[in-house]
Amino acid sequence: MAHDSRSLDNKMKEFNQLVEDFKKVAKLAGVEVSNNSITVEKLDSPHSPPTSLPSGKMAVYVFMWNNQCLKVGKVGQKSQARYTSHHYDPKRSNSNLAKSILDHKKRLGLADLTDSTIGDWIKSNTNRINFILDQNLGVPVLSLMESFLQCRLKPRFEGFDSQR
Repeated sequence: MAHDSRSLDNKMKEFNQLVEDFKKVAKLAGVEVSNNSITVEKLDSPHSPPTSLPSGKMAVYVFMWNNQCLKVGKVGQKSQARYTSHHYDPKRSNSNLAKSILDHKKRLGLADLTDSTIGDWIKSNTNRINFILDQNLGVPVLSLMESFLQCRLKPRFEGFDSQR
């Protein structure tokens, strides 16, 4: 699938706008989020997963495919593997993007994917957006941002099927 650079530019503007909107939500919750306390990192497909979460940071990450959100998740400093590798390998954790895609591969039109090919497929076909937050904002702000992005982006794979 060819990427339209205009749509990618528009998506980046949308992600920056999400940060501005989130700051308003945080303010309503009684938290002041400064301009430099959240950084947006966009990893276009094909992408390489991050090698680590920077020291003193926490993150909310988003996987996008074909202009739809597949997954929104959050990590703190003690969740390095969740941030760097778990979502690319269905055997790495009980709940991850690779496992969710494989569980729904026929419905997604991806019937040929296997445990051994899903990681490369995610890297080759999804855009990953990392919202990197200063750790001093605290876990409640991290959780609020994850929930805010889930509400706005409506990820296809969030929670368990029984919760949907």
